Amino acid sequence: MKENPSSFGDVIPMIRIPGRPRLVLHALSALILCTAGCKKAAVEPESAQRLTVVSGDLQLRQASRLLRAPVVLRATTSGGTGVPGATITLVVVQGGGAVDSASVKTDVKGEARVKWTLGPEGSQALLATTPGADAMRITAAGIQPSDIVIAQGNNQSAKAGAALTNSVVVRVLGGDNVPMDSIGVNFTITVGGGSIAPQSILTNAFGEATVKWTMGPVAGANTAQVRAATIAPVTISATGTP
Repeated sequence: MKENPSSFGDVIPMIRIPGRPRLVLHALSALILCTAGCKKAAVEPESAQRLTVVSGDLQLRQASRLLRAPVVLRATTSGGTGVPGATITLVVVQGGGAVDSASVKTDVKGEARVKWTLGPEGSQALLATTPGADAMRITAAGIQPSDIVIAQGNNQSAKAGAALTNSVVVRVLGGDNVPMDSIGVNFTITVGGGSIAPQSILTNAFGEATVKWTMGPVAGANTAQVRAATIAPVTISATGTP
């Protein structure tokens, strides 16, 4: 004679132990109930309690240019553990520049990065915030062109009407000798009647402008003025020989 299946018979076959069927049934019932109802409580993600700058603070760069290194921020718990998925908001508060994203999410290490293009002013500042942590201020300095340096080619000589052997190279610099790129440099002949090509040129990434100078038709002194931005002009010289 077959026994009727229990209410759990469709899931777990009845285990028969001679003399103790009720004990086995109660144990199985408890196991199933615990499996269904004893789930672990969901663990809430930790929130950020501190915001720090990993790198990119206090950079010097030509005004109105993209900083060479991104600003890297890190959101952590009070114990220093990185918080992934935290939202960091960034606002330019000084200098008139811009960031490539006004809101970024932290990665698995709790870090996020942003590219910062400086504005036209000298003092630049960026404010970073995330819920639960104090705001972090990041600063940079926008450098303006301040000096024209003759790097090569001054005081040469060549036959009248001929080009100088070496090109003339001038360098445009800002404070702390920061190279100024994409600055327009103009060359104007003032004595001798020769020519400079090109007469106008933009500086490269090293702040340099390179031109060829051809002496005037008559032997003697040749001079030219070099101008860039609002910097006082400088004079370059050469001699045309017979």
